[in-house]
Parts: sequence; C-alpha cells; structure tokens
Amino acid sequence: MAWELAQVNVARLVAPLDDPVLADFVAALEPVNAAADRAAGFVWRLQGEGGDATGIRAFTWDAAESAGVIVNLSVWTDVEHLAAFVYGELHRQVLRRRREWFQRMSEAWVACWWVPAGHRPTTDEAEARVLRLRAEGPTPFAFSLRQHCPAPGTGRAAQPVASPDDWLCRA
Repeated sequence: MAWELAQVNVARLVAPLDDPVLADFVAALEPVNAAADRAAGFVWRLQGEGGDATGIRAFTWDAAESAGVIVNLSVWTDVEHLAAFVYGELHRQVLRRRREWFQRMSEAWVACWWVPAGHRPTTDEAEARVLRLRAEGPTPFAFSLRQHCPAPGTGRAAQPVASPDDWLCRA
C-alpha cells in the first residue's frame, strides 16, 4: 500500500481575522497557499469557498481565551517535502511573525500521520490526532515534524525518529 503524510496545525488567534492586527497575516494567506500548491511533494489542502481554510469551523473546543481557532490541514508525499516547505524561506517569513497573530500554545498544535494514498483527512480525524499527540506524545498514530515516524511498511521501527536540526524553525 502507498502512503501519504497528513498534517494539521491549529492556531489561536489574538484577534478576529478582520482586525487590523491580522491584516498582514491575511494578506500572506494567498501567496503562501499558492506556494504550497506548487511545492514539490504537495498533494492536497483543505480549503473553503475563499480558497483557504480560515472559514472552516474546527477545533472550536480548543479556542481557550482566544479570538478563535484557525486550522490548516494538508497532505504531502512525505515528511521531507512537508519540512522543505514549512521551513523554506517564504513560509518562514510568516512563521517569524506568528507571535503577533497567534497566542502561544504550550500543548501540541501540529500533528502528522500517515494516510493511505488518495485519502483526504477530515477535521474530525485531525482533532483526534492532535488530542492523542497531546495525551501520549509522538506515536505512529500522531507525531510532529521534530519527532516523526516512518511510513507504515517501510521496514523501519515504528518509534519516532528525531528530525535533522536544520528542520527546526529558528523563526
């Protein structure tokens, strides 16, 4: 069986999306999403009518004291291609400013997992993965980019593997 990598990340907003505080973030959505769509290894991303996922309601239970939660859910061919995009310069420019737009989260806000090729994960699946990662840490069910698990059937151990240091975001 062929496998693809699903990833979700959630963010707690410091203000509503139409607030001037988030204007630069909202302006960056289209170019960053377009770059993801063209990136090597990109397969699919969740999007609503506006071409992004900001209007999709998910993870509402995780809003805490924020202005709301936004979600990014996508599928990639493998961990290496996802990391290349996430830690590439265009996306890193946005990551450098994340504290202006999103509340700091002490629990996991990114989860990855392997799906059969062609499967498109739902937000319900993504919520279950984040909850399990928060409860148990990285496992084959849900892991992070810092500690990822090999695809099923690769013959490698199913325990998390530390990612290369150059993958870590220094933003």
